[in-house]
Amino acid sequence: MLTNGFSKTVFGPALAAALMVAAPAAKAETTAPVKAKNVILVHGAWADGSSWGEVIPRLQAAGLNVTAVQNPLSSLEDSVAATRRALALQDGPTVIVAHSWGGTVISEVGTDPKVSALVYVAARAPDANEDFVALSAKFPTGPVRAGIQVNDGYTQLSEDAFLKYFANGVAPKQAKELYAVQGSTAASIFSGRTTQAAWHSKPSWYAVSKLDYTINPDLERFLAKRMNATTVELNAGHLSLVSHPKEVADLILQAAGYKK
Repeated sequence: MLTNGFSKTVFGPALAAALMVAAPAAKAETTAPVKAKNVILVHGAWADGSSWGEVIPRLQAAGLNVTAVQNPLSSLEDSVAATRRALALQDGPTVIVAHSWGGTVISEVGTDPKVSALVYVAARAPDANEDFVALSAKFPTGPVRAGIQVNDGYTQLSEDAFLKYFANGVAPKQAKELYAVQGSTAASIFSGRTTQAAWHSKPSWYAVSKLDYTINPDLERFLAKRMNATTVELNAGHLSLVSHPKEVADLILQAAGYKK
């Protein structure tokens, strides 16, 4: 997820608009997506693979083979390696999907020839060797930042920040369950840089969370526009994959060639 390293300076709509104009114009994919056999799901910081629990059965019902990576969150290198291991087990075209910080991982891994499409769900989408902390600082800080707790080089969110700002829009009982299984996340991963950006060469889709208090929605829009992603906007907080699983699954199915 994106909060570590965000600036506390609040910029107005004019700056956000200027940054949007500076990016290439967004456009929907003009060619039909490759029909995929597999989907790999990569969770982000302060989460584990169970965060995809409402999305997985919808993809399986469509006939896709689904793998949710248990992202170690110990370093960018470790997380990339875990996703590469999952990808190596796939036997055909594969859509690779990420939530939040996991977008860093799929931007690195997604150049693999097996990858037919990329889907970003309220996710980072760094360019090669980009200082993403500096990019994020051009947008207002999400209030979840105040709840980051650091211990021995690893971060977790306080319960208050998790429930109010990270899982806003999620049913309270479910949000508390997700809080209980949040993954300890190395503080160092937020400044990690990729060596490549797969979205330059692979068709991409992006789900913007309009009510996101973790990643600024205008940053999400900037990233989606920059990669020319086919984009949807959801009335959701950061955990849209939990609160709006049908819409997220439908976007993945579109990228996999199962929906128009």
